Amino acid sequence: MSSAVPAKRIAIIGGGILGVSTAVHLLREGASVILLTERGLASEASGRSLSWLNSAGERSTPYHQLRVAGVDRYRTLFASDPGREWLQFGGGLMWNAAGQGGATEARHTYEKSIGYDSRLLAPEDIAAATPGIDSSAVPENAIFNPGEGWVSLPDLIDFLMEEFHSRGGELVLNAGKASVMVEGGRTAGVETAAGGTYPADAVLVACGAATPAVVEPLGVHIPNGSPVSMLVVTKQVQHDVTAVMNTPRAALRPNPGGTFALDHDWYEERITEHSDGSFTIPEEVVQELADEASKLVAGNPELKPASWKMGYKPIPGDGEPVLGELGQVPGCFVAFTHSGATLGLIAGELLAGEILTGRKHPMLATFRPGRFS
Repeated sequence: MSSAVPAKRIAIIGGGILGVSTAVHLLREGASVILLTERGLASEASGRSLSWLNSAGERSTPYHQLRVAGVDRYRTLFASDPGREWLQFGGGLMWNAAGQGGATEARHTYEKSIGYDSRLLAPEDIAAATPGIDSSAVPENAIFNPGEGWVSLPDLIDFLMEEFHSRGGELVLNAGKASVMVEGGRTAGVETAAGGTYPADAVLVACGAATPAVVEPLGVHIPNGSPVSMLVVTKQVQHDVTAVMNTPRAALRPNPGGTFALDHDWYEERITEHSDGSFTIPEEVVQELADEASKLVAGNPELKPASWKMGYKPIPGDGEPVLGELGQVPGCFVAFTHSGATLGLIAGELLAGEILTGRKHPMLATFRPGRFS
């Protein structure tokens, strides 16, 4: 057990996977936790994430190691009940555009060099590796990463919230904008726009792309590279796809209820942000993404968008996660990362440990917010 005082009170701003995961890990260690959300749970990035569980491609070694540990925690959860429709490990399949087969080969070579399970496939080899794919969509070659998976974050959050409530966590929905209270140079709790105050021994700011704006009044600058993005969920369709697919014109994964989740970035400039914070996109663009995804699925079934959500995809300015305590404001912690799904369980575990014990975890050493100051 940690050396934490059981009554330590922690306030968390943000109802996405990072906030909820950290809350549950804190509760498991005996802390008292209050979780505040601007609107509902999973109402921002966690509600519109492709949530591909991976460490594919090339990135810094510490980031790769953290992501591999992140996937490992999902493996443990998966093993406890492989029948969950919202967490599956069917691998990942990617390819580049025509004429870029060399880039795909180079990626495969790099992945092999770091021990990442990676298989370079000719189009005719794909059916033997993973089902339900139209291999005629593959121009030259593809990489299959058998160890990858996907999670539906809203379902995972519901699952974790059952434990949150059973362990006595306190939830404040629709709290509106929240800010960190500081007294005597130290974090004192959370204040909401509606006038609510919630004293706490420590605060975690885990509100996705809004995180830099929440800590800015504290004199902390975190560069924000978050683009606008969209996730589309299709109507139910018959298919055999089990892999997450990342291709030049569409990214696709299975989704509970026999549906698909789709996203990409080629239409970002077609999304309009309005003064009230809402977003719109022409419906023909949404259908175009669905049509592109249809080309990837065996039999090319007609894919009909059932719903789509838009908003900012959390990405720190330098692309690396921002995790840990603010040097300028003791007791205030942040969790801001592009790979919120992959890191959701491991980041919550490591941050909870730091918040309760004060001991900095070595795996988070390069991700401290102080690197920007």
